[in-house]
Amino acid sequence: IVFSSIVAITLDNLKARLAYSTISQLAYIVLGAALATKSGILGSGMHIAMHAVGKITLFFCAGAIYVGAHKTLVSELDGLGRKMPFTFGAFFIGSLSIIGLPPFGGAWSKWFLALGAADGHQYVFTAVFMLSSILSIAYLMPVVGRAFFLSPELEAPDDQLAAAHAADEPGDSSSDGDSSSDGDSSSDGIFANLHEAPLLCVLPLCCTAAGCLALFFLAERIHSLLTPIVGG
Repeated sequence: IVFSSIVAITLDNLKARLAYSTISQLAYIVLGAALATKSGILGSGMHIAMHAVGKITLFFCAGAIYVGAHKTLVSELDGLGRKMPFTFGAFFIGSLSIIGLPPFGGAWSKWFLALGAADGHQYVFTAVFMLSSILSIAYLMPVVGRAFFLSPELEAPDDQLAAAHAADEPGDSSSDGDSSSDGDSSSDGIFANLHEAPLLCVLPLCCTAAGCLALFFLAERIHSLLTPIVGG
């Protein structure tokens, strides 16, 4: 659990970072079952659902980032959240669920896992669960921070040439252009800098991000489904 989290922090490739995060989170499930306490087994079963929705959101976002911006490295994401706010907003939500913060589904499963370790008097494992959640902040939040709060990279030469060519096209400074700008300036100001991936990439990640929130309020149904397993 801890080692995979530490490795994830060191990786610059976004998908590799998420892959090592998955190793850590699946180890939660194994340890929760191995605790052989009622709360541990319930938390383990709940984490299967909570992690599945949260992590598929993050992988959907990684795919959308590649399709929309052709970026694969965390170090390349500076300022990209301003161009892809839906994608990185969903990444933020999925990250909070994986970290285990309310009101997102991962909060419940991690609560029961920690409770299961305490019920079994395995306080070292309780500390491991808490430490791993802190480490998950360290490898997930920098992605969001870079995307929204750091300055974007300079435009590539090809982009600069294309922008210059567009500016030199005839008709830019005509009165027609001025009049049209009055009607379109407001919409251009809002949407001109958006460069999201295609809708069929963005819509699924928005749905699964909403699922992270929904699972927080539907956790009782998953709990009820798993309760007969532990004889409760």
